[in-house]
Amino acid sequence: MTDHVENRHATDGGNFRTWPPELLAWFDGTSLVQKTGFTASIITLDVSGRIGTSLVGAGELYAPDPHSLCFALWGQSRAARALGANGRATVTFVFDGTFYQVHLEIHALPSREAEDAGLICFRGLITSGEAQRVHYAHLTSGITFTLDDRMQSDVLSRWQTQLDWLKTSALVAEDLPKSSSKS
Repeated sequence: MTDHVENRHATDGGNFRTWPPELLAWFDGTSLVQKTGFTASIITLDVSGRIGTSLVGAGELYAPDPHSLCFALWGQSRAARALGANGRATVTFVFDGTFYQVHLEIHALPSREAEDAGLICFRGLITSGEAQRVHYAHLTSGITFTLDDRMQSDVLSRWQTQLDWLKTSALVAEDLPKSSSKS
């Protein structure tokens, strides 16, 4: 196998350390009905070296600034324990025909309301991100979902509550660094 990549297979996109404007707007915690179906994977590594994936929707992700992404996970989940142990995660998703992979340095955020509901809020600082797309194919989706019509109202209400907790936690944690200390 060779490391050489021919032009017909080359990707465009690029690397970033802050959210591109269109993604910062996407993760702004608004217009949830229009964002229903969007799914991201939060990938973690536990202390035994096992990789795990947690799937979250747009109503469970909030970018308070260009450098970070806030989310909440069930406190007893494998992912929450892994984040507590190593403080690192990778978030992957498809947006506007492009595959994104974003590496985060994770810090827990205080939220009494979220904790009372069994959740832990986290803030991930972007250490690096990569956008990947090819000229010969257009990604139409990653992992997507539809909400059951009978549950849509309840889910959207829960998401709005969770986003409110993330927004409040992000404001309370203003003294946390705005960018990763890693290069």
